[in-house]
Amino acid sequence: MHSATTTISKPEEMTPREIVTELDKYIVGQQDAKKNVAIALRNRWRRRNAAEEIRDEIIPNNILMIGPTGVGKTEIARRLAKLSGAPFIKVEATKFTEVGYVGRDVDSMIRDLVDIAINMVREEQTETLRERAQELAEERILDMLVPMPRTSGTTAIQGAFPMQQSESNGENPDESEDDSVRRTREKFRKKLAAGELEDREIEIEATSDNTPMVQVFGPMGMEEMGMNLQDIFGEMGNRKRKRRRVKISEARAILSKEEAQKLIDMDKAKREAIERVENSGIVFIDEIDKVAGRSGKRSGPDVSREGVQRDLLPMVEGSNVTTKHGMVKTDHILFIAGGAFHVSKPSDLIPEMQGRFPIRVELQSLDEEDFYRILTEPRNALLKQYAALLASENVRIEFTDDAVRRIAAVAAEVNADVENIGARRLHTILTTLLEDILFETPDAQRTEILVDEEMVNDTLNAVVENRDLSQYIL
Repeated sequence: MHSATTTISKPEEMTPREIVTELDKYIVGQQDAKKNVAIALRNRWRRRNAAEEIRDEIIPNNILMIGPTGVGKTEIARRLAKLSGAPFIKVEATKFTEVGYVGRDVDSMIRDLVDIAINMVREEQTETLRERAQELAEERILDMLVPMPRTSGTTAIQGAFPMQQSESNGENPDESEDDSVRRTREKFRKKLAAGELEDREIEIEATSDNTPMVQVFGPMGMEEMGMNLQDIFGEMGNRKRKRRRVKISEARAILSKEEAQKLIDMDKAKREAIERVENSGIVFIDEIDKVAGRSGKRSGPDVSREGVQRDLLPMVEGSNVTTKHGMVKTDHILFIAGGAFHVSKPSDLIPEMQGRFPIRVELQSLDEEDFYRILTEPRNALLKQYAALLASENVRIEFTDDAVRRIAAVAAEVNADVENIGARRLHTILTTLLEDILFETPDAQRTEILVDEEMVNDTLNAVVENRDLSQYIL
């Protein structure tokens, strides 16, 4: 039962079947898509363990997901990345513009992916160095509370807790004073460890986090310039240190974070991050159908759409992208594209783009039974989310099985009559259903709420039966 869970710490060792089992915990149905992404993830492990002479020749099979909105395209890619611990970014194809137009260039997706990977590595290293960083932070706090005496014969610096003058025989006053300081520091160290000084205030000097944001839009190259300006201003901002008066409990957290950053080898972190991006990175390009030229139409705005595709091609085919952290090769990054294709067709993509997404998966529209399962089965099911929200106010909410089935039926009915937005329809229906409960809960002083089919009908029937109302409300 726990075999898949225990392998999450080593995701590269998970079999495709175990990967699908993990995805099943959050996503209902869409088995074909799950199988294909599971194979793609396992193929990375197979590539790393392949013969060295052919390893670089094995390129990932990029995946094109076709299906209406709200059926799980993005969620499958996101969960896959979370499961594998891989750097992941979701981008909208419509955000990019052809070279020469004002807007984002396609290289920015790789630069952003590298930034995400570096943050991942830094967080992991910070966690590894947490204990050492806390020790160093405690030493800094002790230095503020009980400063060590100066060795040049001058008197000790007065800290937050002035020292009493130690008695000595006059033979070696420096040694006597030094011993006294050490004894006092040990006393305060024990008090810190026991949590007796948490509410004491001390004055610390910490790096200011205020860095000006610089964003430059324009033709290719301008965004890179904006990125460099950001680095320059960031370094200027990091030189500024501010004195703040805070409680020791807060000072410990601030100083621990600062000490952890000092301990991290950033050159090593950058190298590891780039290696992860190149060999494990996942890019999900959403709304790919919006940059596909419509059948038989190749003029006007569609020229720009085709231009975006041609700019995306080098990324997907494999090229070198310059980032502020170094050169990144995209040859082995897994690209997953998604689109509804309700106006255009996959064949409307330029032939080169079609060839770079050899695996095509069609995701199925969700029906009433799927909605019922979505409401009840996943670990992050909507009903469980609302139950957790109300539990924070000591209110227990329970949905009868008939109520859940009625909610699922309403979702399917509204999707059929108004617009099919998939599982997102459940959000609008549950918001309408529970609106009064969520509003009145703090004042109503109820500890238990039962949602049955009658309540669902009373709340939703009037809206569902009036198509105009359901169109605007649901």
